[in-house]
Amino acid sequence: MSTLKRFFKDTIIYGIAAVLPRAINILLVKLHTKTLSADKYAENTIFFVYAAYFNAILTYGMETAFFRFFTKEKEKGKVVSTSFISILLTTLLFLIIMLINSNVIAEYFGFTEVLYLRILILVTVFDTLVVIPYAYLRVMNKPVKFAFYKTLNIGIYAIFNIFFLWYIPNVLDGTNDLPIWIQEHFNDHALVVYIFIANLMASITTFILLLPIIFKFKLQFDQQLWKKMLNYGLPIMVGSLAFVTNENLDKLLLTKYLGKEQMGIYAACYKLGVFMTLYVMAFRLGAEPFFFNQSHKSNAKETYAKIMKWFTIIGVLFMLIVVLFIDFFAGLLLGDSSYFKGLYIVPIILLANLCLGIYNNLSIWYKLTDKTRYGMYFSVLGAVLTIILNITFVPLIGFIASAWATLATYSFMAIISYFYGKKHYLIKYPVKQIMTYLFFGLILSTISFIYLRGNILVSFLFIITFITFLLYKEKKEIQFLLKK
Repeated sequence: MSTLKRFFKDTIIYGIAAVLPRAINILLVKLHTKTLSADKYAENTIFFVYAAYFNAILTYGMETAFFRFFTKEKEKGKVVSTSFISILLTTLLFLIIMLINSNVIAEYFGFTEVLYLRILILVTVFDTLVVIPYAYLRVMNKPVKFAFYKTLNIGIYAIFNIFFLWYIPNVLDGTNDLPIWIQEHFNDHALVVYIFIANLMASITTFILLLPIIFKFKLQFDQQLWKKMLNYGLPIMVGSLAFVTNENLDKLLLTKYLGKEQMGIYAACYKLGVFMTLYVMAFRLGAEPFFFNQSHKSNAKETYAKIMKWFTIIGVLFMLIVVLFIDFFAGLLLGDSSYFKGLYIVPIILLANLCLGIYNNLSIWYKLTDKTRYGMYFSVLGAVLTIILNITFVPLIGFIASAWATLATYSFMAIISYFYGKKHYLIKYPVKQIMTYLFFGLILSTISFIYLRGNILVSFLFIITFITFLLYKEKKEIQFLLKK
């Protein structure tokens, strides 16, 4: 139980590291939706969709491979330097090719300005080069430093967003304090560009500050180690690309079928699922290095099973809170009421992200058995399902089809991973208990959203009911966890 307590403690710290930056980012959603029209907000969304694809390609599974081989190899410095040099060389190659062909590629991607693509390329490059330094901080259990750099990054991004989108239009507009180049180029169309520039400034700063971590080690490239890491990581890259497709293809298809305005509304409401995303991210940051470090222990599988149960319980509670108070959160995060018409997708997205978290938890079996190709298979199947469902149903029922497609995909991936995991690395998860909490939370959420939405008294009553049920069922284990 002490191991489980330590895991929860580490996860809470990493959770803060995840929540602080994303909380700032959430607050920026309101600034963006108040400043940008739905179609301009869609352009901002598309920019980050492509960034996600580029990051998945440029890291090619090296982050997870780093965790795996850092715990296996005796020469830790060789793992750090080999993985970083590999990413550095491929990233520089990407930079050269993309910049040389930026005009053609910008037209192919549909960017109205080639500058958008060039900024995107630079942001992606600097974000990729900090992957290994961040991974090193995690595997060495340095969450405070990890949190500092993550928060600094988003802090710089936020400051420049406020400067460009609020300070200049509301404080300096109409004065002579603006530099001439801003007076000439600052207009409604250019607002999106300044969001991208803010992102680039943050990425460059973080890269400069994290670079000394790499120079702590002798720069050496072990070709044999690199081949093993590449063999481990490439299936993860394919899986990551499929995951990015699951997460982002809906935005691209909605733009095609429904237009930028409808996609902007969908993307803004989708971000209300960020509360679950934050929770899943916090769990992953703490769990990934922890799972690898625990794998050699005799009670590892028992620990994984308990973590799965508590992950689901806390996730259901998060889902319940957001659904019960959805109008409050919408008013807090979305600046323009015109976006509220898409709120009915939020409960579906919350559940979908919870299923994604369960899948991430289950994925430990193929990572520990070095069968990462299964993760690739599952993700590719999920991507195919996402594409089929979106293409088939978005033209018929609108963007709610994308929300249901996301839920169907992540549910499918979790179920198939569970059954394959039973064959290759059996972990006796408490399935009945997990499903009990999941269905109980779903029942309360459905009743509240459909029949009692906005009833504050009933909302608090439902939360108390769920917590009381939890305390009754898990009283002994909670007492163990709370013991010093």
